[in-house]
Amino acid sequence: MKLVEPSLKSSPISTFNIERIRSDFPILKLTINDKPLVYLDNAASSQMPQLVIDRLVRYQATQHANINRAVHYLSEIATSEYENARRKLQFFINAQEDREIIFTSGATDAINLVAHGYGRKFIGAGDEIILTTLEHHSNIVPWQMLADERGAKIRVAPINDKGELIIDAYERLFNQHTKFVSMTHVSNALGTINPIKKMIRFAHACGVPVMIDGAQSAPHIKIDVQDLDCDFYTFSGHKLCGPTGIGVLYGKAELLERMQPFKGGGDMIISVTFEKTTYNTIPHKFEAGTPPIAAAIALGAAIDYLSTIGMNAIAAHELDLLNYATEQINYIPGVRIIGNATEKVAVLSFVIDGIHPHDIGTLLNQEGIAVRTGHHCAQPVMQYFKVPATSRASFAFYNNMTEVDALIAGIRNVQEVFL
Repeated sequence: MKLVEPSLKSSPISTFNIERIRSDFPILKLTINDKPLVYLDNAASSQMPQLVIDRLVRYQATQHANINRAVHYLSEIATSEYENARRKLQFFINAQEDREIIFTSGATDAINLVAHGYGRKFIGAGDEIILTTLEHHSNIVPWQMLADERGAKIRVAPINDKGELIIDAYERLFNQHTKFVSMTHVSNALGTINPIKKMIRFAHACGVPVMIDGAQSAPHIKIDVQDLDCDFYTFSGHKLCGPTGIGVLYGKAELLERMQPFKGGGDMIISVTFEKTTYNTIPHKFEAGTPPIAAAIALGAAIDYLSTIGMNAIAAHELDLLNYATEQINYIPGVRIIGNATEKVAVLSFVIDGIHPHDIGTLLNQEGIAVRTGHHCAQPVMQYFKVPATSRASFAFYNNMTEVDALIAGIRNVQEVFL
């Protein structure tokens, strides 16, 4: 099937002009405690450009209606725009068909959909599910719930002291009981990029399907699900300059067709009687009730925006930020980066000797610098590195070197206050 790129609403950004890009984000003009906002919490949620905000408002002001179940003008427009957003996501990750794109409320919802829709149907007593030490809680807890219910077992691939997955140990986990693998593409706590293409290939050689949690990779790396050959891939809109409450699950059509629905309700059915319900075709089988229409359309606008910049250009700029920030932090005595994988996205988790991460975050906030502190919903990672929590600076393509310098100055100020 030949894939045609959706037309973009805005003119392409021919070169990576950081000041032009920053001007697209109204929130970056804020001041916090009379200091310019330095937003370095992008792994938790990215900011939204004006183009996406405008698209969200335009839908609500001039196009809003429920989709699929009416023939009036507004419903037809809303349905068309919603399905057009699905096609944009198809192109963005190079899915073979648009029906392989399921809109969810987020990556967590998508993982639960697969755990229930696939796992409850095909995983039973004595079966094994492989995860990795790097997982976010959202890719641990649903599988634990499934394993407890079905009598299955969780097996965990370990990492080394750099925060990298130990591939040989991962491969040794496979046996005749292995029925599923679910793993992160990029660690939210460390920024480590897993070699998922190699890991998927090995799992498939063992006849095992693979789900990839791409919440931290889709905003930073060009994704091609056909090249990866993953069975499922998921990510969230709010980390991709889109709204909250919207996510995407990609699944190979043949697997989605075999799965049972996770949620029941309107539009996921063809017919209903009290004796029997006939389910709809994919993707509608997994989109029960009124979906997040406005959020999906706005996410489509965010994909337009990111596509004008180019994911390769985004990755290159963020790598420059990461390398510079890593170099500068390594110059500061008493500061240690947690996770030094060779392949990383622009995430820096660090600890400062003698200072609790929450105190670090509080003092940085006084300088207008937003970082995330805590265990980052990745407690197994914290346990491995024997730290209760870290401070995490995570960069996006709209961050610049001046903001890295502000972070470094802020860390030095924190040390001066405490030491």
